[in-house]
Amino acid sequence: QEERHGIVLAANYIAKPYGVKTGMAVWQARQRCPHLVILPPDMGEYIRFSQMAREIYEDYTDQIEPFGLDENWLDVTGSVGMFGSPMTIAREISDRMKFELGITCSIGVADNKITAKLGSDYKKPDATTWITRENFQQLVWPLPVGDLLYVGRAAAETMKKFGVRTIGDLAHFNRESLFRLLGRHGAQLHDYANGLDRAPVAPAGQYTPPKSVGSGNTFARNLTGREEFQAGVGMLAGQVAARLRRHGMKCTGVALQIRDPDFRDLSRQKRL
Repeated sequence: QEERHGIVLAANYIAKPYGVKTGMAVWQARQRCPHLVILPPDMGEYIRFSQMAREIYEDYTDQIEPFGLDENWLDVTGSVGMFGSPMTIAREISDRMKFELGITCSIGVADNKITAKLGSDYKKPDATTWITRENFQQLVWPLPVGDLLYVGRAAAETMKKFGVRTIGDLAHFNRESLFRLLGRHGAQLHDYANGLDRAPVAPAGQYTPPKSVGSGNTFARNLTGREEFQAGVGMLAGQVAARLRRHGMKCTGVALQIRDPDFRDLSRQKRL
């Protein structure tokens, strides 16, 4: 059961060439790399380092938006007069992370959040990448479409059927056709592929309502039959409903994703 519940929270640069990926089940990772060494997570330490990193960010700006525990967007527009260019600020933060915390970080510098995220993933484990209007097409367009934030596996598979394999392919794809294919999300992804993202960085402490509320569970054994499925979905639906009430929200659509024993995903969604 422990093997069944366990997923890879992070894979180092020795394990990755074997095909070990973040989010993969431990038993799958062992199949790909039989001599894999697994270390238990230390959540307390993880949170502590995330908080210390944030204290460094706060020396440069109060506009910090978390993206998970170990990633943040920083808007330094109002900070350049005091600290220098965005690249100067990025390098200084990188140096301080090394010397004060003893860890490396990858940073993306850009004029919007989506492109900055691409820059942070562009070169790892210790690099700063500046993506500008001038080098955007050269750096971004050759990347796989799945590297673009908010392009999920299902969307990537759908686009692949229409010949969209890179971010450049997506940028050149007809926007109206993409809207018909993927709805409003498709049109938004088209903007992102062209470097067009106007979403502001939320200032520190600002409450941002969630765009979606979900819940998931890896059951102790495979669910079989209608009754077991209904019980499992009912439990998860109750958790989602409680979270919606906590935020004072109602939902306009429902999505369900099932992962089978071979780690394949099946998803369905419906507007209410």
